[in-house]
Amino acid sequence: MTKKLLFVMTILLVASFALLAADVSGKWTFEQPGRGGNPGRPVTITLKVDGSTLTGTMPAGGRGGGGDPIAISDGKVDGNAISFIVKREMNGNTMITKYEGVVSGDELKLKITRNGQDGTPMTTEVTAKRSAT
Repeated sequence: MTKKLLFVMTILLVASFALLAADVSGKWTFEQPGRGGNPGRPVTITLKVDGSTLTGTMPAGGRGGGGDPIAISDGKVDGNAISFIVKREMNGNTMITKYEGVVSGDELKLKITRNGQDGTPMTTEVTAKRSAT
């Protein structure tokens, strides 16, 4: 009887952790700031959660540009915190952008970090809203 009770408690504990994971599946839109004071552009990312794994896509240009969407990689969900990276190939170079965020309802606060032209990390903070479409 004790083994059965332990088994049931373990299953309930695992299920409760799954329920605590943030629900970030769907489309999220944020305003990517423009360069040099230029107007920003809307960016829509699509996310999907499977347990603690986060997958999804974003526009190829990162700013709503054309081309096939780019898959995110190394996506993780830990409670209401998420993280993922996006790798882009430009002129023979690989650019890696790191995204870290916290979900609160229909709002996702993201910290976006990439290397600037001189190699120094540049961080931008944005707030994405869950898209109804």
